[in-house]
Amino acid sequence: MLRVNDIDVFYGDLQVLWDVSFEVKEGEILVLIGANGAGKSTTIRTISSLLAPTKGSIEFNGIPINGSPPHKIIEHGIVHVPEGRRLFSEMNVEENLIMGSLAHAAKQERRKTMQHVFELFPRMRERRKQSAGTLSGGEQQMLAIGRGLMSLPKLMMFDEPSLGLAPILVHEIFEMIKRINREEGVTILLVEQNVRQTLAMCNRAYALENGRVVLEGSGKELMEDEHVKEAYLGI
Repeated sequence: MLRVNDIDVFYGDLQVLWDVSFEVKEGEILVLIGANGAGKSTTIRTISSLLAPTKGSIEFNGIPINGSPPHKIIEHGIVHVPEGRRLFSEMNVEENLIMGSLAHAAKQERRKTMQHVFELFPRMRERRKQSAGTLSGGEQQMLAIGRGLMSLPKLMMFDEPSLGLAPILVHEIFEMIKRINREEGVTILLVEQNVRQTLAMCNRAYALENGRVVLEGSGKELMEDEHVKEAYLGI
């Protein structure tokens, strides 16, 4: 479905990714794990065309997409739920959801999709006229996910969805991501530092260290890897 082939990425003169390659298969949950500064968010931002690779290529369903503007990436069916939610804080819940459905196909289905989002997240229906900036952290993450669903995605990329949330809310958000994958048929690419929970829920995983892919395998295989145990699980 998504193929990232040998990409190098720079911030100005500083190289952040070296020869990063991986594949996301249709229907799976794939996780990128790694410490702060490993290059996980940079990878997601590059797929979204917020950054441009200086080498390598990115393909989605066999179509090269690197070099496409971000709004075209969304039209292909790739949605990025960013770290920190990045909501329009002065807009209400409903207006934020509308902002997720500006692509032509999504706009045509806007009313139906919004009702579906409200079914998934009943609290969003209750707060539809409330400013996004006044929601709790967990509610803001629900809204960010709902806004992503408004784009009718084929692939949803989540960047640190558990950041700043209480443990009980982290569990709730991860359960919702699994539900979106299972019931909505949306492929998931998840970037997350909560290694134990994400390896337990994913089909496959890659580990990034210092901008390079150093390990890959099933979630179970990485959970049992001695380096992963020592570096990420504290075992």
